Amino acid sequence: VQLQASGGGLVQPGGSLRLSCAASGSIFSINVMGWYRQAPGKQREEVAVITSGGSTDYADSVKGRFTISRDNAKNMVYLQMGSLKLEDTAVYYCNLQQRPYVFWGQGTQVTVSS
Repeated sequence: VQLQASGGGLVQPGGSLRLSCAASGSIFSINVMGWYRQAPGKQREEVAVITSGGSTDYADSVKGRFTISRDNAKNMVYLQMGSLKLEDTAVYYCNLQQRPYVFWGQGTQVTVSS
């Protein structure tokens, strides 16, 4: 399985970005896809996850600002990020969990700066 993330970049506070992640290889029909992030000097943290059935979960820090979605037919997962804050600056990683395996993408940098 390979995960290819894209869509990161530099954005001003209050701006928006959309991250995309394409999964390829042996993808199970039942899985969880998600986004995690790691800021400099901090541990990697969960941002948002979505099951193959469409159930979602968000970190408290992004609720109401970020929206995760997926296209099962294309094995894609998206993260629409709005009202971005300086503290959202991090490397964002795409994640795929299909028991008993966990896969990570290469990460895409999101920088929120004025």
